Amino acid sequence: MALGTFRLGIVVLELVALAGNLRYVLGFRSFAVSNFFSYFTIQSAFIAVVTLTIAAVYALRAPRDPAWLGVLRTMATVYVVLSGLVFAVIVAESSSHGYRVDVPWSDTLLHFVVPALALVAWTTDSVIAVNPRVPWPTIGWVLVFPSVWLVYTLIRGADVGWYPYFFLDEAQVGSTLGVVVSCAIVVLIFLALTSTLVAVNRWLWRRARDRRARPTGSPGPTAARVASPAMRR
Repeated sequence: MALGTFRLGIVVLELVALAGNLRYVLGFRSFAVSNFFSYFTIQSAFIAVVTLTIAAVYALRAPRDPAWLGVLRTMATVYVVLSGLVFAVIVAESSSHGYRVDVPWSDTLLHFVVPALALVAWTTDSVIAVNPRVPWPTIGWVLVFPSVWLVYTLIRGADVGWYPYFFLDEAQVGSTLGVVVSCAIVVLIFLALTSTLVAVNRWLWRRARDRRARPTGSPGPTAARVASPAMRR
């Protein structure tokens, strides 16, 4: 029940962040609303909202999540966490590219607070380990949505002359090779982050399983052994 309520709380925060961020960008007359919904951060936020809503319903009404939901939750967590990391890099590097990136409260909530809470919720689920462990093929599935988004972004960017992130714009990075290298780096980060989460989940799941399998009052594997009377003589 507590985990389901926590998941719903993150959904509410995500929706508040999305609404606040949309209101913020509407204050710029030159900004197209269609561009807002083309950001990976925004699309991944909607994925997180849908995923965590489903996860909250399961947590409140069922004893455990289905296996596919663990895969989807891991992917959504990777998306929002990586969005926050990329945004942090963009803010840090913006001065070197001759522009300033403001960080209003909605961006702070969207890129930093919600990803941190989503990661806490995901980790809590792994520690409790009442759900099926996350399978290794999740590492491959995590690239499906980013790949589709990348193709859409590059085609749309060439058509409208606008890219949501500077490293996708050939004019800003200097060459097509620069775009390819940037995308390759992001793919590696996707794979590394997903591999880490899957490995951590499976490790915590095994620990929880071993704790439940151990009889009550029995010593743990690291407990000191008491010597027998014969050994003490």
